[in-house]
Amino acid sequence: MAASGLRRSIDVSGYDLRLAMPLAGFFAAFFLAPLAVLVVLSFQTDTTGAHWGVTQYVQFLGDAFSLGVLASTLWLGVKVTAVCLVFGWPVAWLHARSGPTVKSLIMLIVLLPLLTSVVVRTFAWIVILGRQGIVNATLMSLGLVEAPLKLLYTDLGVVTALAQVQMPLMVLPLATALSRIDPNLVAASEVLGAGEWRTFAKVILPLSLPGIVAGSMLTYAASITAFITQSLIGGGQMLFMPMYLYQQASTLQNWPFAAAISIIFLIAVLAVVTVFNTLGRLSRGFAQG
Repeated sequence: MAASGLRRSIDVSGYDLRLAMPLAGFFAAFFLAPLAVLVVLSFQTDTTGAHWGVTQYVQFLGDAFSLGVLASTLWLGVKVTAVCLVFGWPVAWLHARSGPTVKSLIMLIVLLPLLTSVVVRTFAWIVILGRQGIVNATLMSLGLVEAPLKLLYTDLGVVTALAQVQMPLMVLPLATALSRIDPNLVAASEVLGAGEWRTFAKVILPLSLPGIVAGSMLTYAASITAFITQSLIGGGQMLFMPMYLYQQASTLQNWPFAAAISIIFLIAVLAVVTVFNTLGRLSRGFAQG
């Protein structure tokens, strides 16, 4: 009896919900409260706040230009995520199958960009992609082009810069998922006569799906909200939702419409994240099966 009572007294699985109150208060004050203000503000039909309604939402959803900006932003996230997955998967696989020294070196290379400000990295891409930048200088010196290519303020430039900036968000979850794959499974597949591509399709890829889904979700959410990179690399010739929202709030001082844009954008991002979460649950079940 005394022993069982002692075990109950030192049971570390029990916890007091009051311990979460500081974090809950911080979350409520700095996330829920501003979000509530945005929701209320978005229902103002004019900047004076004299009338209320869903005018701002109707204006956005009925405007082909606004819907085009939203669609181009969501599609930008798809392209950046695809590029990060294509180039990040081999890096993660090399990390999972290397020795301790090479693993540390790869992880250092992956994490090193995170130690540099995103503004600095974006300005570096402006230098690289400029008309007199490294890419154009190399192409012209090799005789591949006669005149400098326009790489800045283009869709290719934005996707390239965003992919480099967000690459660690893809590689880290992938490296974690791939490191958990038992090498004996790959060896067993090869012993049973499966080639490299069949082993990849039937063993490695299914077991790495949770990491792919997690990395894609992080990369997608970060790339479509990357205001600085989108603005500097895209310039005034390309408009995405973060800059569209900024223009309405700061330049035009149309705060109700800007609030409606932010709420619609938030709902769109949450919808995509929900899809990724659903795929993540399905992939875990598929990998375990």
